[in-house]
Amino acid sequence: MKSHLEVCVLAVMMPSLGLWVRCDIPSSLCGAYMEGDVNVAILGSIHSKVINLYKRTRPQPFVCTDFDLITFLQSLGAIFAIEEINNSMLLPGIKLGYKVCDPCASPTKALHCVEHLLAINGSLPALSDYSDFRPPVKAFLGEKYSELSIAIAKLLSLYLSPQVSTQSSAPVLSDKLRYPSFMRVISSDIYQAQALVKLISHFSWNWVGVVYGDDDYGRAAYQSFVEESAGKICADFEKMVPHYLDHVDIEKDIKDAAKTIRESSAMVVLLILKPQLVEKIFKEMIQTNTSRVWIASDAWSIYRPLTKMNDINKVGKIFGFSFTMGNIPGFEDYLRNLRPTPGARNDYIEEYKQQRLNCSLWPSNCTVDDILYAVDHREAYGERVAIYAIAHGLRTLLKCNETACSGETNFPPWKLVESMRSVNFTLDGNRYFFDEHGDFVDGYDLIMWKENGDERIIEVVGKFLLNKRDVELFSEYQLINNSLPLSKCSNSCIPGYAKNQSKISCCYNCIECPEGKYTDGYDLPECLKCPDEKWSLNGSSKCEEYLEIYLAWSNSYPIALLVATAIGLVLVFTSFIIFSVHRNTIVIKKADNTMSSFMFLGLTVSFVSVIMFIGRPTVHQCRAQQALYGLGFTLCVSCILVKAYRTFLAFMAFDPDKQHQLKKLYKPVINLVLLTGTQGLILLLWMTLGKSPVPDIKWPGTGLEKYVVCDEGSIIGFGVMHGYIALLAFICFFLAFKGRKVPHDFNETGIIIFSMLIHLFVWLCFIPIYIERNKTEQRHIVQASAILASNYGIIFCHFVPKCYIVLWELSENSRASIMGRLAGGVKDDAASDINILTLTHSGINSPGVGPLEISAISKDVSSTIKTEDFFNTDTGSIDPTVSRHVQVRQRHSTK
Repeated sequence: MKSHLEVCVLAVMMPSLGLWVRCDIPSSLCGAYMEGDVNVAILGSIHSKVINLYKRTRPQPFVCTDFDLITFLQSLGAIFAIEEINNSMLLPGIKLGYKVCDPCASPTKALHCVEHLLAINGSLPALSDYSDFRPPVKAFLGEKYSELSIAIAKLLSLYLSPQVSTQSSAPVLSDKLRYPSFMRVISSDIYQAQALVKLISHFSWNWVGVVYGDDDYGRAAYQSFVEESAGKICADFEKMVPHYLDHVDIEKDIKDAAKTIRESSAMVVLLILKPQLVEKIFKEMIQTNTSRVWIASDAWSIYRPLTKMNDINKVGKIFGFSFTMGNIPGFEDYLRNLRPTPGARNDYIEEYKQQRLNCSLWPSNCTVDDILYAVDHREAYGERVAIYAIAHGLRTLLKCNETACSGETNFPPWKLVESMRSVNFTLDGNRYFFDEHGDFVDGYDLIMWKENGDERIIEVVGKFLLNKRDVELFSEYQLINNSLPLSKCSNSCIPGYAKNQSKISCCYNCIECPEGKYTDGYDLPECLKCPDEKWSLNGSSKCEEYLEIYLAWSNSYPIALLVATAIGLVLVFTSFIIFSVHRNTIVIKKADNTMSSFMFLGLTVSFVSVIMFIGRPTVHQCRAQQALYGLGFTLCVSCILVKAYRTFLAFMAFDPDKQHQLKKLYKPVINLVLLTGTQGLILLLWMTLGKSPVPDIKWPGTGLEKYVVCDEGSIIGFGVMHGYIALLAFICFFLAFKGRKVPHDFNETGIIIFSMLIHLFVWLCFIPIYIERNKTEQRHIVQASAILASNYGIIFCHFVPKCYIVLWELSENSRASIMGRLAGGVKDDAASDINILTLTHSGINSPGVGPLEISAISKDVSSTIKTEDFFNTDTGSIDPTVSRHVQVRQRHSTK
């Protein structure tokens, strides 16, 4: 205070020196000042805390603590800009002065500063009209905190005194109805909220936590973020902490916020806080070894002291936005020789030297290394731009040209507001102007705190451009996101899945797309429908062309069918050859060569029909499938029916008259023609008058496969054809069943019954399976398999046993062998050990005789010669030659 009075006395005694210093401003409020023709107030919280603010019970003076090096640097940047302007011709003949007042981050003390800065002769007049109010300070620079700027702007709106801020970004300050004289050289937090949302979205995050301060800036910034992120980003939690560092519950609230962060599933946390509060939260995180991705608001994104915290690298990645910074020419040299300008005073420089460098104790150690290297000088660039904006407004108001300014310097402050609103100037190659809201329309630098040993360095890694409304990373940082954790309420829905939204917009379940729908991107809201002629399976990311399925020659099923068909044809041809070679044997002769030959033909045609089922169906192939099988198998069954009917006639001894009547119907060849011709007529009517079989593409309603099959056309024609064969088979079964009491080795009733049962059983099973497989290529496999089963049933019942007998028991079963044994018995009864020859039926020459058995009973072995060997199946009577042998044996026995 003594030195302050000395300066005042010196100013009074030496007016010629121009040292006009107001002495009515206490040094505790104005720690730095220099009088000029036009004075600018610099409000900067060089101290960040008021001691015992909450314990004030009377309006005592404020006591500040916690020297803020960055704010001190910014105040020096403003002073340097003022001195630079004074040394230029921007305001020729006009000297700018300044008064630096420290609000200590307290709105109450900020108002105290404004009151004294506006005071005239130590008091602030209360007037009804302030149009001609001419305070000693014409413009205000500051404050950095929005809460303080809002409080100041409310008071200054009464006087319409211009206020320019370099860091207060609360959106409410753009309201010119409430804050008509407020301006700022940065963008509103509305744009910062857009930038934050774009940054979070750029890294595919949508699940974040938010901690904000309980002040105008924190609440407004949080509200802007919520509005901008609606539907895009969701907050897992929102925590508000007191703004004031000496709040009674500040430690408790910080611990509670830290606990919430640790327990949250959100891996990204947005901190809208002053730097001192961020430091407290980081300490809690470091103590509990908790790592997150931190998004910094502009309030602390470039706060250098935080980068030097102990174990700062343990907290995780840090991103944020800062207002565009720049280099100040000559500022570093100014800091190297830091001292007040002649005629000015700066107690903050002295305090800085005392606190940081202990200059009062060791003068030889007085250096400015801390201010040069501990903070980024570019952080003071905003103050440079703001001072030049005020200067350009003054240039217009004072009507300055290249040599002089003709306007009055003691003007009412409201006049400067009007001229500043219209400034448009260039500084350091960049153009600056205020928009209709009093804001600069500028972008943001995207910064990242990069690890550098045990500390962090702040690097600019991208930009947020207001004209594009998007975040752009510099090319060398494009791969940053590969090292970042995911922070999403729900995992992304991959292609093939769609979101099933929950009540929270960022949370959803992933639902698999059903058949016929798809998604080809991530997190799509719904599945898209496939276009015509394309389809998709469950969970598909694209639609595909249908695949035609049929019994291709190279597939396993068709190969199996071909092998089975080939084996069947080999058996048919082999049997035919054996029957032809041994056609004169008793066994083959009994089989009736004519009927057997037609059966071979029918089986061959039926086997060939199986081949028609293989390959991509054509119209002719579809018709051939049914026609060949229908005619071939009908011919085969007709032959069996003739045999069964003939046997049935031969053994109807119980009713000779009826037997005689039915025998008139026994015309083998005519019967074959009529029975097979009826099937031919059915096929002809089906193929011509009805809907004939044609190729058709069947789709079962699911899957990518469409089956190329032969549509049976008229289901009536298809059913009548198979029903007719089944009817013939049933008649065969019936006729054979009626003669079942005859010994099974006398005639073919047994094998007819068994073969027809096989056929009826196979086709009875075929019906439901065929209907079930109606839309797939397996219907062909079913029908072809049924045909093969029926064919093999006839082969193994009717032909294979006879071939076996002929080939392996020929010597024992030939006609000559049997007759030889009979003749030998007549000649030598004793040698053959035959004691009795009994004729068990009379009327040996009668046609249609019943069971006849000639038994030769040996002493040791009983052997039977079957009447079947003597029965002429063509005439229906006993072979006369055999009868004579029997008569001879009878006479011999009588003797």
